[in-house]
Amino acid sequence: MLSQIRYFQSVVEEKSFTKAAELHFISQSAISQQIKNLEEKLGVTLLVRKNRGFELTAAGRYFYEKSLALVADFDKLCQETQSIANQQSAKLSIGYLYSYEGSEIQEAISGFASQFPDVELTVKTGTHDQLYDDLRFGRIDLVVNDQRRAFSDDYMNLVLADLPLGLELATFNSLVQSDKVTLDDIVEKTLILVADSQQEETERAYYHDYLGFSNDLHFVANPTDARMLVVGNRGYLPIEVGKGGSFPPTVTYKLLDKQGQRIFRRMCAFWKKDNSGYYVETMAEFLVKAFQDK
Repeated sequence: MLSQIRYFQSVVEEKSFTKAAELHFISQSAISQQIKNLEEKLGVTLLVRKNRGFELTAAGRYFYEKSLALVADFDKLCQETQSIANQQSAKLSIGYLYSYEGSEIQEAISGFASQFPDVELTVKTGTHDQLYDDLRFGRIDLVVNDQRRAFSDDYMNLVLADLPLGLELATFNSLVQSDKVTLDDIVEKTLILVADSQQEETERAYYHDYLGFSNDLHFVANPTDARMLVVGNRGYLPIEVGKGGSFPPTVTYKLLDKQGQRIFRRMCAFWKKDNSGYYVETMAEFLVKAFQDK
């Protein structure tokens, strides 16, 4: 039946039985017979011949539009089955936000790697915009990132957790002894952010205008430089803290309050719908499990 559906699609797309037959290297009478057989199996009329052409019935139009997704899913199923049978050639790349501190992503990676030891898995960290661009331009398959934009229909948008926003600070900073830290408590010290020159304005707007920080901002190129500034008590580094977060003895973290309320950031897994496949979706399942098992 699948081959008959493909013939029917070709007739509709080519607007011609003759051209569709040539496309499939069969005769016009043969493709006409195949579509007649399809109609008999469905018990409906899909198209009505008129003069030298044809018109789709309402049922035919509906069947054509829905069959496109069906055939595309079948083709993807075949490709993924072949990939699984030859795992040596399978690859998966994931990325996560540099400011995330927790064990969930490591747990997901460990679970995936143990189930698919032959899949070549690569992992990178980045800023929000770096990860977004890597995903948008196909340099990475799946990212764990904070939500700053409205969800797009071009992507799968899987909410993992709302994580509290905290600050990484030097262990000898006076705020370490405080029971509660607010935005007002940290206003006199610099907020350290990781971003390149092209991202600075976006990050500035996000932290000042959206989250409500009024601190001076200091931008550095990478998380290592940011950590060294924190160790020297030169400022605070915003982080999201999941379960099992660990810090070296030179730094610690405190959760932040804003007007008596904890600040949360929504962490999501994103991947392109046109790049959704068995390995990507399985990694997403491992991520869901890791973030839910608290």
